[in-house]
Amino acid sequence: MAGNNEYYPPWGFYYRVEFGISKNSNDVRFQSVSGLSVEYDYESFKEGGENRFEHKLPVRTKYADLILKRGMLVGSEVIDWFMKAFRDREFSPTDINVFLMNEKGETLRTWKVAHAIPKKWLISDLSSTDNAIVVETMELTYRYFTV
Repeated sequence: MAGNNEYYPPWGFYYRVEFGISKNSNDVRFQSVSGLSVEYDYESFKEGGENRFEHKLPVRTKYADLILKRGMLVGSEVIDWFMKAFRDREFSPTDINVFLMNEKGETLRTWKVAHAIPKKWLISDLSSTDNAIVVETMELTYRYFTV
């Protein structure tokens, strides 16, 4: 018999992204966030006389690039930060927080992304035959994240 303590996983569509460099309330809205993953690199060690297997030793953690997508925003502090990196080669690392929220707008989990810098920026194709908004994709590299 189920009680009131049933567990329901949170929905993945209510979130916001905050950049340490932006106070613009529109800069927190993104269509999708991906790349919050971490894995270990392993080094193989072969033991003399043991031919059945190799020892695999964890060496270092490796973090995927953070990819953010949204409808193109005009007047964005985040895009100004990206353009300074690409146009002027002026890299100013910033921290980013990704907040997963519940239906009441309360934070369920926070990913704190440390020392992020721009890696890639692109916009969707422009086509006179499509009836679609322009989507910008921002790819960032970072040192690590904490939960």
